[in-house]
Amino acid sequence: MSNLQHVAIGAINTESVVERAKANPETYHILEDTLVNKSGQVALHQQFRALFTLKNLKDHQSIDIIFKAFIDPSVLLRHELAYVLGQIGDIYAIPGLTKILDNLEEDPMVRHEAAEALGALSHISALEVLEKYRNDPCVPVAETCQLAIEKIKFHNDEKLKENVPKGIVYTSNDPAPGNTSKSLEQLRELYLNEELPLFERYRAMFGLRNLGTDDAVKVLCEGFKDNSALFKHEVAFVLGQMQNPAGAAALIKALDDPNEAPMVRHEAAEALGSIATPECLPVLQKYRNDYMKVVAESCAIALDMYDYEQSNEFQYTILPNVEEATSPKI
Repeated sequence: MSNLQHVAIGAINTESVVERAKANPETYHILEDTLVNKSGQVALHQQFRALFTLKNLKDHQSIDIIFKAFIDPSVLLRHELAYVLGQIGDIYAIPGLTKILDNLEEDPMVRHEAAEALGALSHISALEVLEKYRNDPCVPVAETCQLAIEKIKFHNDEKLKENVPKGIVYTSNDPAPGNTSKSLEQLRELYLNEELPLFERYRAMFGLRNLGTDDAVKVLCEGFKDNSALFKHEVAFVLGQMQNPAGAAALIKALDDPNEAPMVRHEAAEALGSIATPECLPVLQKYRNDYMKVVAESCAIALDMYDYEQSNEFQYTILPNVEEATSPKI
């Protein structure tokens, strides 16, 4: 998953930009050419920008274009495609995501993200395939399926849904709803208890995120001691969402660790690009040619995010040629 979501199409004139884009068929041609990259000449960060523009268009045509891009050789991009399909929130994507999870030849990071996306869509029709892989030999895939099953059950229980907090500043569709009924210390106890089901620990994790304090960030950083790579990668994602500089040191330590799981190091890199303080830049530059391709590519994307955060650009996701195609003609 990616913290590019927080710099998706911005607040000013968003509706007019999206509606103009949808009304112009050329928009979709440009985005498909960029994302699918049949020429092999498009930079990865441009593909990411095209992907997150499609996320904001969120219609069936956008979903179809995203599925076409699963031929890409980049594991990082393919896993991001799956993430975005879950965030769009349209059950139209369920059959395609099911095929990806069913494909045992696919990279585990991509299969994990497909399972998480099915959980995000929260439709009971996805339960069958998730149950099929809840004990997958790949632990992160199995754990993600278990989380997604619990998320779907929660979402389809009206009594449980009543307790989901409203007005949270984060727009992501998370693997578990944040727990809002506990104190910081109570959330810490739940969050760090490896004997509890992951779903309950994730609820504590997102509850800590929603608190948004420096103390909550410190507690979240303790999660990097966990035994689950899946859990640690979610910690990195959450710290990137919060964009609190207090989380940078722990993220740098995770990225610096050559023995850490690739899915954790990659997520730490993207989170550092989101936080974008001066201390983040040299470590991202250091690992932009990392021996783990998914980490190297994540650093490249993070550096693009870092540049955006330091710039005066209004919208990260609008590509220049899309912006030109969707600008009102005078």
